[in-house]
Amino acid sequence: MLDRHSIKVIRAPLNWGASLLDQAGFNANQVTLAGFIIGLLVFPALALEQYTLALIIIVLNRLCDGLDGALARRQGVTDAGGFLDISLDFLFYSLVPFGFVVANPEFNAVAGAFIIFAFIGTGSSFLAFAVMASKRDIENPIYKNKSLYYMGGLTEGTETIACFVMMCLFPDYFAFIAYLFATACWFTTATRIYSGFNTLR
Repeated sequence: MLDRHSIKVIRAPLNWGASLLDQAGFNANQVTLAGFIIGLLVFPALALEQYTLALIIIVLNRLCDGLDGALARRQGVTDAGGFLDISLDFLFYSLVPFGFVVANPEFNAVAGAFIIFAFIGTGSSFLAFAVMASKRDIENPIYKNKSLYYMGGLTEGTETIACFVMMCLFPDYFAFIAYLFATACWFTTATRIYSGFNTLR
């Protein structure tokens, strides 16, 4: 819901950062992989209840995710790069709640499982429609520079990052935040399935 607005704010600094990376000889796939490797560190940080460190890692991972896209647009968007980016993004998104579960399984296990379950809904509806839209040459009028059709919803990247930030700032309220955000994710999934089915039909 907020991605179209946040993109306008972060586009200029991301383009500036991408130009520096381009001049230094990096490519988008390298930045994607570096961001994912950094992101993997969020799991031990959360498992050890180092929530400030986890927050820093989340921010760095998401910064790399923005930079790899900006760099790809400079150097040329590729299907392989888009596939790598989205695959690693979804793995990272699921790793964060899993880390909270390991940190406190007694209180966080069910809420963590529920939000990962919700991520399956948003992810599968997102990717399934992207495949069908590509087959039918359906273009997205809003996110024209994405490597695949970016189907919006109530919970997009900006909202997910905000959710993770809140979890790290208020770890004792992880379950409440997880249930709340997962419910919003299921609303997104339902609307995507409804609108996607009717669009393709």
